Amino acid sequence: MKFLHLLVVTLFFTAFQSHSQVQVDQIIHNSKERYITTTIGYPVPGTYAPLNQKEPITVLNPDGTGFIQAEDLSKQKINWGIECTEEGVPVFKEGFNSASYTFWYRPNDSNEWYYSQFSIHFAKKKMFLMGERVKVYEDYNVQ
Repeated sequence: MKFLHLLVVTLFFTAFQSHSQVQVDQIIHNSKERYITTTIGYPVPGTYAPLNQKEPITVLNPDGTGFIQAEDLSKQKINWGIECTEEGVPVFKEGFNSASYTFWYRPNDSNEWYYSQFSIHFAKKKMFLMGERVKVYEDYNVQ
């Protein structure tokens, strides 16, 4: 059932793409072109923190900016995006009641892009960033 939901969402974004303003940015990693977006049909922007902790956090802004806070609580400004096709369709791997994406980020003081895992766990209504930081979300796509 979740596969069907994800398929419908993906098809919707493919059809909607020609009429929408989904921002797609091209990045280069290891001499290979990749594409990222901040729009995947779920509320990715927000604050992510380890379970039952207030810090360290990661803040993702809707415009593709934000910051990552280290264990020593120092903050590093970043640009970020979720891997997508050149047309803006998110690239993901479906799991059991989950979807896994590639999260790309670049510290503002660097030209190097780094990647990590971003996953959505539909039954728990949680998003995980970098494996340990989590955000609870509301699913506005449910009918």
